[in-house]
Amino acid sequence: MAASKSERILNLTICLLSTRRFLTREQIRTAVDGYAGQSDASFERTFERDKDDLRAMGVPIQTGSNDAYFTDDVGYRIDPRDFELPAVELTAEEAAVVGLAARAFDAAGLRSSSQGALAKLRAAGVDVDQPSAAGVAPAVPAREPAFEPLWRAVVERTRVAFDYPDRRTGALATRTVEPWGITSRRGAWYLVGHDRDRADRRVFKLSRIRGRVRVTSRPEAFEVPAGADTRRVGITETGTERTALLAVRPGRAPALRRRGTARGGAGDGRETLAVGYRNSADLVAEVAGHGADVLVLDPPELRELVVARLRETAGASVEGTP
Repeated sequence: MAASKSERILNLTICLLSTRRFLTREQIRTAVDGYAGQSDASFERTFERDKDDLRAMGVPIQTGSNDAYFTDDVGYRIDPRDFELPAVELTAEEAAVVGLAARAFDAAGLRSSSQGALAKLRAAGVDVDQPSAAGVAPAVPAREPAFEPLWRAVVERTRVAFDYPDRRTGALATRTVEPWGITSRRGAWYLVGHDRDRADRRVFKLSRIRGRVRVTSRPEAFEVPAGADTRRVGITETGTERTALLAVRPGRAPALRRRGTARGGAGDGRETLAVGYRNSADLVAEVAGHGADVLVLDPPELRELVVARLRETAGASVEGTP
């Protein structure tokens, strides 16, 4: 399967960031998944566009030569010192946002292709700086089947169609959407975009999407409106308020800590939190997303759901291991 534009650009970034030497166009063409099989003219056009896109995003691509006497042999690289951020101090809320962004990027499913690019560079005799690439490569498998195709559609600005149940009747209907962004609220993922069938902004919960997400347009088929708010999901929660007792490791799960009430220690250095919830599925997804950092003490049925979710995720991870 051909690599998408977003995947190809990620691989190009990893490729240029992972070497201390300038890479020639031919080395890049061989190493980066997405360029193989293209004609010379098609590769030149695609590579030039990808470089322009990276520079437009602020990625500092350097040009130069490894030979002081033959400077016409132009190569490319990214100096980690120019690419890396300076040391920053994050508040608990900012750390939670960074963690969410990391989990979202992990769920894009790009680990295998990015590691493949590094393997090709090593096979070609290129010195790979693994620590520099480590901050780019994802690590956690996706939990929502719809996440990856929708994430790609957001990046590439392609229209999508999927089956979604009506809120009142439960009947499935095909919705055609221009995706603006994906956000998370209390452990659940949501797509925000323009619903072409309703001619208005709409929010879709990824776990309610049925079947396959279909791409219905070419890339860059629409523009996201200036000032579009992709974080506001506007979900009204219903149902009886319940309380979960959670044991949380120190310094972990800041979002749960902000909502919860401390109830003393739980042993093993953990703190007990009482967290109110109405939707069990959303809390299960949020707690499971923290792995071993958060344990459910009560109610038992919620604990069983979290354990089942973790086992499902672990099984999907094993199946996806090459």
